[in-house]
Amino acid sequence: MMARINVRSVRHFQRYREIAQVLLRHGLGELIELLELLPYLSFPRRVLGKGRQPPQTMGIPQRMRLAMEGLGPTFVKLGQVLSTRPDLLPPEYIAEFVKLRSTVPPAPWEKVRELLEGELNAPILDVFTTFEIDPIAAASLSQVHAAILPDGSDVVVKIQRPKIGEIIETDLEIMVNLARLVQNRIAIGQVYDLPGITEEFASTLRAELDFYHEGHNADRFRENFAHERYLHIPTIHWDYTTRRVLVMERLRGISLQDIEALDAADCSRHRIAIRAARILLKEILEDGFFHADPHPGNFVVLPGEVIGAMDFGMVGYLGHQTRMDLTRLYNVIVQSDDQGVVDQLIRIGAVRGPVDRTKLGREISRLLRKYQGLPLKSIRIDAFVNELMPIAFRHHINLPNELWLLIKSLAMMEGVALKLDPDFDIFEVFKPYLHHFVLGTVSPKSIGPAALKTATEWAELIGIFPRVGYQFLKNAEQGGLEFSMEHKGLDVALSRLDRLASRLALSILLAALIIGLALIVPVLHPEAGLNLASVAVITGFTAAVLLSFLLVISILRSH
Repeated sequence: MMARINVRSVRHFQRYREIAQVLLRHGLGELIELLELLPYLSFPRRVLGKGRQPPQTMGIPQRMRLAMEGLGPTFVKLGQVLSTRPDLLPPEYIAEFVKLRSTVPPAPWEKVRELLEGELNAPILDVFTTFEIDPIAAASLSQVHAAILPDGSDVVVKIQRPKIGEIIETDLEIMVNLARLVQNRIAIGQVYDLPGITEEFASTLRAELDFYHEGHNADRFRENFAHERYLHIPTIHWDYTTRRVLVMERLRGISLQDIEALDAADCSRHRIAIRAARILLKEILEDGFFHADPHPGNFVVLPGEVIGAMDFGMVGYLGHQTRMDLTRLYNVIVQSDDQGVVDQLIRIGAVRGPVDRTKLGREISRLLRKYQGLPLKSIRIDAFVNELMPIAFRHHINLPNELWLLIKSLAMMEGVALKLDPDFDIFEVFKPYLHHFVLGTVSPKSIGPAALKTATEWAELIGIFPRVGYQFLKNAEQGGLEFSMEHKGLDVALSRLDRLASRLALSILLAALIIGLALIVPVLHPEAGLNLASVAVITGFTAAVLLSFLLVISILRSH
């Protein structure tokens, strides 16, 4: 077993051992064997399987969640991403992974100070007038401190946790290796490209570690909402921002979670809920660029009931065609057209490989009938998605990761709005944006560029047609026109046909040989005893029968 440990495994031997020990501690021995982590355990633990076993009443999904929390930020982030992918995991795992939280104690100040001064190339008090050592928030990847710049700007300083980049890079490399290892060992590997999914996760996490990326996301949101008075995006102070340090305007307001404080400030919770939903719907349908983590902690209410948004590390992108497909999907769902839903899922590439269309349509129809006739305001996205998850898992409905992020974001925003206003109807808010989007797709402004592009291409084609057409006709007239055709897979068929013809020819020859020898036998005179002719005939007859027997065996073995 130890022979399987490759060079990369040796380089990260200690981390592999930690992973194996955490899995063992949570009673996940089968997973240790599947991932070939047994060699990384010490001999007594490997043989005896010693470890602090979880309670017998604890299910595997819960043990997996606890193991991910024990393995650190990379695995916690993986679990959080997997919680948005019901096509990959059964509902019971999704329900557990949703509980994963990345809040952790702050890192030691001395190490944080060393990183911050190294990034800024100056002592802290040379850059900031004041700087609060105690963080106002701490998560698995970073922590946030309050500070004031020399010009009096009230800012927050988001600092990456020391050495977190190296830790995550090691874990990501291990994850990709393990995904390649199990690709052909588990049933889901026959449907999904597990290494590809892992690489996509790695790319997303690396982007989240790059604070330049987050700062540019904030600038893009601010530009998209430049004409909206009800949303405020904090200013990024680029002179002080690096890849591992982000300095931005501090927003002082009331958290969307603090209902009592909102009521005390005489804020209209209904109006705030409408505005929060409009923000996300504009991002989705108009901009194609949305905040993918809209939980209440990332928003505050500023004076004038203006919503302030924060944390732009996780975003989603939707192309125009994807938004069109989602609009069509929404329409067939509202019309309770189960076959239309199946058609749209196939159209957007969510159904890959063989699928039992009848069974999938039947399950979707059963789900839609449950909501048929209900007013839209009585339908909750979160409840609908929870019922959709088992269907997605059973039929491997493989929506792109951006769409699962979108569904999660819509459900999360609806939850926030319902907490603010129990009578909130997200579909009522959705209608004008959907109407505006559909009209935009048929407006001259939208059609014009596509029509101009098509006209330009036709103009180019018409321009070169006389020259190409003349050359084509000239070659045809001179006999210089040749066509070549390649039939893929024909070599295999020809090879089989060749073997068939060879066997047929051999069968005919053996039959002729046996018949010929049989005709010679009566001519021989047994009373004359064995002679050369008798031995030749008997030997030939025996050889022919033996060859015939071998030919029959060969035909039977090849089916």
